[in-house]
Formats: sequence, C-alpha cells, structure tokens
Amino acid sequence: MLENLSKKIKQLNNKQKIIVLIVGFILAIIVLLFLYKIFYVEDEELIIENNQENFTNISEETNEIEAKESKIGIKENKKTVTVHVIGEVNSPGVVTLEEGSRIIDAINMAGGKTEEADLTKVNLAYVIEDGVQIYIPSISETSKISKEEEKIEYIIDGPGEGIVMSSASQEKEEEKQVMININTANVEKLQTLPGIGESIASKIIEYREQNGKFKTIEDLKNVSGIGESKFSNIKDKITV
Repeated sequence: MLENLSKKIKQLNNKQKIIVLIVGFILAIIVLLFLYKIFYVEDEELIIENNQENFTNISEETNEIEAKESKIGIKENKKTVTVHVIGEVNSPGVVTLEEGSRIIDAINMAGGKTEEADLTKVNLAYVIEDGVQIYIPSISETSKISKEEEKIEYIIDGPGEGIVMSSASQEKEEEKQVMININTANVEKLQTLPGIGESIASKIIEYREQNGKFKTIEDLKNVSGIGESKFSNIKDKITV
C-alpha cells in the first residue's frame, strides 16, 4: 500500500506535490491540535478545579481556626477569682470562678451543699473576692448559737484567716475578731479600722495597685496620711 502511494506521489508534477505537502501539513496541525485539547487542556482544567477546591478547603479551615482563636481570646480576657470552699459542701477545695461570682456560685462549683448544710446563716449573694476562704456551717453547729447573737458571716477575709463572726456579745466579738488583710481588703473593710476613713482607705488601695502587695504591715506607713500614731492604733488589727 505504501509502495503504491509512493508511486502515485512520484507521478505527480511539482505543483501537485506542493499541494499534497500543504494538505498533509494542515492535517498534521489539526491532529496535533486535537491531541492537545484532549490531553493538555483537559488536564489543565482539572488542575485548576483541584486548586480551587483546595483553596476553598484552606479558606474554610482558616476561618475555623480564626473563630477558635477568637473564642479562646475572649475566654482568656475574662478575669477570674480563686477561693477555698470548706465545710458542708460535697467537694471541698479550691475553685476558680469568673470575677463577680457570688458565694452560691462557689458552693455549686464545690459540688453543692450537703444535707447537713445550713445556708440560712450564709449570705449567698455575697460577691466573693480573690483568695478568700468560704466556710459552710452545719445545722448542728448553727443550732448552738444563741438567739441573741447576730447572723454569722461565714466568709474569711483573706488566706489563712479565721471565720468572721458578728456577735452581740463584746467578749465573743473580741475573741473571734479577724485581722484585716491590707492586701485583699476593699475600701469598705479598710474603713472598719480605727481612724481610717474613705480617703485614706482609697489611698491604701491606690498604693497597693501602683506598688504591689504590702510585704509587711509596716509598709502601710508609706501610704500618705498614715503616720506612726495612726499605725499604732491599727497595727494589731491588720495583717498581710
């Protein structure tokens, strides 16, 4: 077959041979274009589709990560307080709550009250401060308290201090008096000290915020308005 085709081509004149070559060249180009479209263009479109799909997946994953980081950032920005809950609760121990939480929240975080707990003697709406210890009394314990005595506050002013108990009896009040922690007490509590008014109490808070916690009670004399005389009147009633 190829020999016959070769003989026929040889029989053609020059002009006819040129036409055959041109036609053959055109056909070759058409075949190449056809093959290009089938193999290269379709592969390129597939690559573009895959890239678009991958980009979409990456964008979605990035959005999810940013959303999680945003949530984490919000949580980290929330201030917390840590308190020690003891007494008639199911899981006594140290718990951490959001700033502004109340005693009832601390009780719930400590597993809730026991059957023996007497919450009538506790101010459940009290806003707790960082570092305090909360004591939940039992019914048998509170039943021993004289009816003439005032309601007991079962909250400690600061770490390692005794229970604050208000009593109509001056002797019992002196026996159960709690030292005021000048590192944790607020303005109202500081004003319970003799000779400390709102102005000086505010100065104590301001000094504490600017210079850090007091290392000794004598450091209180560094606060403007507290001289040796005023310090002598309160030194037995304060702690750090």
